[in-house]
Amino acid sequence: MNGNVLIIGLGLIGGSVALAIKKEHPDSIIYGYDLNPDSIKLAHMLQVIDDGLEDEQQLQRVAENADLIILATPVQQSEQWLDIIASWQLKQDAIVTDVGSTKQKIMEKARLLNNHNITFIGGHPMAGSHKSGVQAAKALLFENAFYLLTPFDGEHEDQVEKLRHWLKGTRAKFLVLSAKEHDELTGVVSHLPHIVAASLVRQALNSKSNQDLLQRLAAGGFRDITRIASSNPHMWRDILIHNKQVLLDMLHQWNEEMTMVTKMIEAEAEEEILQYFQTAKDYRDNLPTKAKGAIPAFYDLYVDLPDYPGVISEITGLLAKESINIINIQILETREDLFGVLVISFQTYEDRIKAKACINQNTSYETFIPA
Repeated sequence: MNGNVLIIGLGLIGGSVALAIKKEHPDSIIYGYDLNPDSIKLAHMLQVIDDGLEDEQQLQRVAENADLIILATPVQQSEQWLDIIASWQLKQDAIVTDVGSTKQKIMEKARLLNNHNITFIGGHPMAGSHKSGVQAAKALLFENAFYLLTPFDGEHEDQVEKLRHWLKGTRAKFLVLSAKEHDELTGVVSHLPHIVAASLVRQALNSKSNQDLLQRLAAGGFRDITRIASSNPHMWRDILIHNKQVLLDMLHQWNEEMTMVTKMIEAEAEEEILQYFQTAKDYRDNLPTKAKGAIPAFYDLYVDLPDYPGVISEITGLLAKESINIINIQILETREDLFGVLVISFQTYEDRIKAKACINQNTSYETFIPA
């Protein structure tokens, strides 16, 4: 397939979608626009796009000849762009899509296009990275991740299939569902967990305990389970406002859940407390370990290391020799008299398995994978 593709928003997601399309459809022309001129220049320099657009007049001319327009901006900006795009004379067979984390409000606004017989199909690639910006874009960022599509009721299947074909290079798993179902599902597995993680961090911040000691103790498991609290605050502000009603309902349910736990503790209901944790453990243990979900998974490997100079570079050198990509590295100091545990994070399950085998074969250091 060839044609003109316009990406509005040249960050990690927009850039990665552009690279995936370019890889699968090399004869297509990828145009890019961003409110930040430096992002346009960088995307062009890195060959993420074929041509950068410098002003909105140029942008409109390209958009009106585009076969595919992708809004890769924060959800509130995407709503504003839909107002603008609706005033342009797009090709009748053009497809407009987005990559936002909420869908119902976007789909309501997109009726502006639908009323002009322009196809809009909501999209949400459920993958990300600890890095941001177009410089972090990768063609395979979405490989094996779920890519959710939310067409309007009655949308022609051939248009949905056409969008799938444009996005084939992502190597994602496409699922088609309603906007309402999308927001409810992502509310459970992504939006509410982000609220809870942020709340746990704030509770630690507001604790009357010794903060220096608390931060040292929180360096391990607490830091891991609250990792998503480090996500972009501006993005999460928009998501919470856009998915307001779903999240309010879930927060009411969460309050009821916490009230139940409170009562169990007050009553010292041993059997009920045991069953509470057992049910949660059983469900969690049956979740897929290799599949990508709503929250980007980073695969950690723990390595017990002796305390001598050069030991970390020895490990990283071994992994580099095997072309195993590391995305993060840290040392957990659980006791002052020990060097600590080296935690290495990988982007994929396969990289972690290869790294474990590599370290085990070439050293005597103990490695283990957290549950």
